[in-house]
Amino acid sequence: MLPLDSDPIVAIATAPGRGGIGVVRVSFGRAGEAGAHALTKALCGQMLAPRHASYVPFVDAAGEVLDRGIALYFPAPHSYTGEHVLELQGHGGPVVLQLVLQRCLEAGRAFNLRLAEPGEFTRRAFLNDKLDLAQAEAVADLIEASTEAAARSAGRSLDGAFSRDIHALVDEVIALRMLVEATLDFPEEEIDFLEAADAHGKLAHIRTRLDHILGEARQGALLREGLAVVLAGQPNVGKSSLLNALAGAELAIVTPIAGTTRDKVTQTIQIEGIPLHVIDTAGLRDTEDEVERIGIARTWAEIERADVVLHLLDARSGMTEEDVVIAQRFPAGVPVVRVLNKTDLTSIGACVSRHTPPGGVPEVCEIRLSAKRGEGIELLRAELLRIAGWQAGTESVYLARERHLIALRAAQEHTALAQAHAQERAQSLDLFAEELRLAQDQLNSITGEFTSDDLLGVIFSRFCIGK
Repeated sequence: MLPLDSDPIVAIATAPGRGGIGVVRVSFGRAGEAGAHALTKALCGQMLAPRHASYVPFVDAAGEVLDRGIALYFPAPHSYTGEHVLELQGHGGPVVLQLVLQRCLEAGRAFNLRLAEPGEFTRRAFLNDKLDLAQAEAVADLIEASTEAAARSAGRSLDGAFSRDIHALVDEVIALRMLVEATLDFPEEEIDFLEAADAHGKLAHIRTRLDHILGEARQGALLREGLAVVLAGQPNVGKSSLLNALAGAELAIVTPIAGTTRDKVTQTIQIEGIPLHVIDTAGLRDTEDEVERIGIARTWAEIERADVVLHLLDARSGMTEEDVVIAQRFPAGVPVVRVLNKTDLTSIGACVSRHTPPGGVPEVCEIRLSAKRGEGIELLRAELLRIAGWQAGTESVYLARERHLIALRAAQEHTALAQAHAQERAQSLDLFAEELRLAQDQLNSITGEFTSDDLLGVIFSRFCIGK
């Protein structure tokens, strides 16, 4: 624990701007009950009953009323941070909140009250065992959720669903480690501990359960981050029309003039609760127009960062030589969907086809649609969900972050190595035990049982002030 983690802290806990209610929160740290009573007396002119809402004036040093509102006092350890906490709920005007905040700092000068850093209240909750690290991260994820599905999944993580699954898995790993290390400690025993206790079956169950949790976490990470979908292709193939069709609104200017889009237009849409960050870009072609050339350079930069590229073609001409040149520049490993737009001008309607071109390159998905008429848009949405790996009706998903996925994949690799060493029996039992220990360390890092202070600093610095 860092020395500053016991400082008394204060912050405005509600969002900037005007609102009906504004909250100033104080966590008293080392100042404890004495600090809480002193500040309460100075601001409210009276002591407060624990966990009771009291309608009181908030007064300045001269006794003049700054505001009137609700004061709540939560004695430790029964508070959000696990410390003595005071919450002042007054009117949500920026000026009056700043006055109350400054009064708190003035009255708390005797016990070194200071402004809280971003995420410091939740960091205290983690350090005081009110939340584990996965739950603490879920607080920020719930605040930042951009879809209903993401908010519900963040709520499940905050409720401890993700943590409970991780803890249960860690318990299984610990039980198996005990068996393996007992075998190492008593090699002369005639009883084969591992076979008698079905160690291989236990390891197989751990791996199966780990695969399931990783699958759930992938879904949760997708809900949190979404997919970056870049619309790319030659000018005038209907990229802006497709963006409008996917978004259901006229976001991009559509004209028959090639090169109308000079810069990217980004819109986040939802498909089955998944955020898709759809990026309409400048048409790819050789041009002498300096402004258009800058737009094309930005297009290629967006393509390099894309999770999915929709390569738009004119359904009347199909894949031209220019389109082949464009396709050859797409980054390796990024899924590409060929979208043949303007089918309303051809005799073939909306449909999906897949084929594997010669040369052993990956399967190509082609979708014929009409962005203008909205025909085939559902086929494209379904393909995007397929690429994302989304499974509809997954109610048990919990929101996850990239670091959670990294830790789960690492644990997966260690259990795979443990299984390989287990096949060799006595020659590799020490390696078997070591891989199980490493897998446990990775799982513990998710909930914070084994986490560096540097990582904590990165995680909580991304929170909002007052939380």
